[in-house]
Amino acid sequence: MDCTEWICVRCYGVIGPRRIVCLTEETTELLYLLGEEERIVGISAYTVRPPQARNEKPIVSAFLNGSIPKIKALEPDLIIGFSDIQADLAKSLIAEGLNVLVTNQRSIEEIFETMQMVGAIVGKGEDTARWIGSFRAKLDSVQVEGERRFRVRSAKPRVFFQEWDEPLITGIRWVTELVEVAGGVDIFPEFRTAPMAKDRITTAKEVLARNPDVIIGSWCGKPMERTWIDQHLGELACVRAGNVHEIDSSIILQPGPALFLEGVDALARAIFNERLHQ
Repeated sequence: MDCTEWICVRCYGVIGPRRIVCLTEETTELLYLLGEEERIVGISAYTVRPPQARNEKPIVSAFLNGSIPKIKALEPDLIIGFSDIQADLAKSLIAEGLNVLVTNQRSIEEIFETMQMVGAIVGKGEDTARWIGSFRAKLDSVQVEGERRFRVRSAKPRVFFQEWDEPLITGIRWVTELVEVAGGVDIFPEFRTAPMAKDRITTAKEVLARNPDVIIGSWCGKPMERTWIDQHLGELACVRAGNVHEIDSSIILQPGPALFLEGVDALARAIFNERLHQ
């Protein structure tokens, strides 16, 4: 038994918390992967992975807010959320005497550490470690493929990842890291250590000046509007060449298993497609 599993046993008993509310999707997906979905008593309205979760679990929150009465009525012994953006919701839940864990993972390594912590809390530390091992292997294989595909290029494709339109927000740290794994270069590397969305705001003028080879959009919670791209970035050669791709935010903007099961593949395909247009 490792240290984290010992903490789990000491704090919660042998099987850990029995009634968990997941305020974001990545925790729900991880618990299903671990076969611990019976512990989940409430989920976020933005949960789409795994698809059966919406049919099996009551929806008790959005992202910024949630129904405190509904959550209390579920009698959770642990509530798990993500991001400083949920600070007000977490504060309200704590004020009701509920146990709340909110994490702020931003890098790939932090995502793995958070997964390991959650897995240990439910007594599945070893299983979680195996999943993380498979995710690391996946990243390695994607990186090898990216290097092979772009070996003949003098430079790797420059990627603009768009997370929102108004204001114009570029990708969070793990997205930048995955772009690099997949064989590209983020045109806004200075934002990789910016933890909050407000610190990753840029302008269309700046995007034009940096002249990306490919644009990848994943607008959190809504479809990317191609008309917006054409209106604001239409003069870019990559837009005229059709090197504009959309990735479902559920597989790239939530810091959990989806990133490694589908997200990095989708990112690599987008960058590879840009290569094929050359």
